[in-house]
Amino acid sequence: MNKLVENKEYKKLIKNIGSVFNGAKNKIISAINVEMLDAYWKIGRNIVEFEQKGHLKAEYGSKLLLRISKDLKLIYGKGFSRSNLSYMRQFYIKYPNRETVSHKLSWSHYFELLKIDDDLA
Repeated sequence: MNKLVENKEYKKLIKNIGSVFNGAKNKIISAINVEMLDAYWKIGRNIVEFEQKGHLKAEYGSKLLLRISKDLKLIYGKGFSRSNLSYMRQFYIKYPNRETVSHKLSWSHYFELLKIDDDLA
């Protein structure tokens, strides 16, 4: 068995299997990122359409976001804090054309970009 482990072809097999596995993991991570960005954009759109009727200012203020947050956390668990929902709404407002959202950036990147008040910055 020791000779098998030292065999160049066996080492190549292990390297190839590892490469396939790592490639699949990277594709999965990328696909998850694309789907999560899409989901957060759609959640933001839903909030804007319901709460704001397409306007930049909400009539109901953040109380509705608190209620949405509470209900979603009860049903789906964490990830739906009022501040997260607020950023999802802002994500949609800043990028109303979904095709302009780069899937090379993660939600963490957009989260930081949304904190910048000056769009030119």
